[in-house]
Amino acid sequence: MSELKPMINALLRSKIGAVLLLVQVAITLAIVSNAAFMISDRLAYLNQPTGYDESAIFSFRVNNFDPDINLVQQYALDEQAIRSVDGVVDVAMTNWVPLSGSGDSSSMHTSPPPEMGRGVRAAYQLSSDSALNTLGATLIAGRNFRADEVVHSDNRDNLPTTAIVTKDLAEEMFPDESALGKTVYQGQGALKIIGVIDTIKGPWLDDSRPANVIFFPFNYADSRAEFIVRTEAHKRAQVMAQIEELLLNNESQRVIYRIEGLDESKAAYMARDRLVMRMLIVLIVVLVLVTALGIFGLTLFNISKRTKQIGTRRALGARRSAIVRYFLVENALVASVGIVLGAGLAMLLGQQLMTVFSLPSLSWTFVLASATFMLIMSLIAAWAPAQRAANIEPSIATRSI
Repeated sequence: MSELKPMINALLRSKIGAVLLLVQVAITLAIVSNAAFMISDRLAYLNQPTGYDESAIFSFRVNNFDPDINLVQQYALDEQAIRSVDGVVDVAMTNWVPLSGSGDSSSMHTSPPPEMGRGVRAAYQLSSDSALNTLGATLIAGRNFRADEVVHSDNRDNLPTTAIVTKDLAEEMFPDESALGKTVYQGQGALKIIGVIDTIKGPWLDDSRPANVIFFPFNYADSRAEFIVRTEAHKRAQVMAQIEELLLNNESQRVIYRIEGLDESKAAYMARDRLVMRMLIVLIVVLVLVTALGIFGLTLFNISKRTKQIGTRRALGARRSAIVRYFLVENALVASVGIVLGAGLAMLLGQQLMTVFSLPSLSWTFVLASATFMLIMSLIAAWAPAQRAANIEPSIATRSI
């Protein structure tokens, strides 16, 4: 392009402003591309399938104060009372609530000590034969627990001998064969896998293996207990409103608390991630606006310095469109150099974030998309000043100096 050399010469004469804008574009691109990638990663995390009908499940906790109460019998009566409520599908006592960020995990092994064999970490849920129905889990192989296999005890040493696992845990522990009928070991305890269920997530969605879950048929009768209830979706609120009064009528010396839907538990667990995502969005908006204002200001400054030059070109017959094109191309030239530098900086920043925060590596797709956006934004920011330059009359320009 014949105007390219004059543009470069003009930028070199006012290189401080051009360099500052170039650096600003580069830094903005590096931050915006990584922030956009992190937002995409968080969105995928927040919207991941969990395997539950979250709108139909709720949980609550019980804290008993009567030292003479038979907790095994009391909890059985509580479950019976809850099942009689209109709209309840099923109920199960458990040691943790899915998607809540709080639970229990252990290493499961394919061989007993000391050989151990393959070891895989999994969240373990202590519950009964009603757990799968309560959670809405789908059995894809084997069978559910029988009532006689469920251990009801206030002593954790009375371990069960059977287990049900998610297909994710089964495939990791036995990658080349069926897990059904195999024995896994938690320390010295041997557990025969009698069933495999479809994917459901455990308590920690941000875990590296969120779907590694194993169920033990064990109802631990402690003074503090947790229950999960599944209802018909449109009746959950009405069932939740009845729970406290219903259970206090069964036994008054206790407290019923933290009655909340599974979607509410998940939202509370993910609140920090949503906050981080919103902060990243605000950061992107602020950086883009500041960069756009910088481009707008530099273009205006360059126009004010070249008023006579613009007027002379207009007097020699240059069209308004040529003046507009000149400043848009000049701006695109500076922005392009900044984008090239910013792309390299973005990848370096992405490597650091991957190391420090254990994020996936930054995809070039986000860098290219951010670069395209930055280039378009720079042209839009320079458009109004370029139009102003095109409206300079030759007579005004020649009298300006």
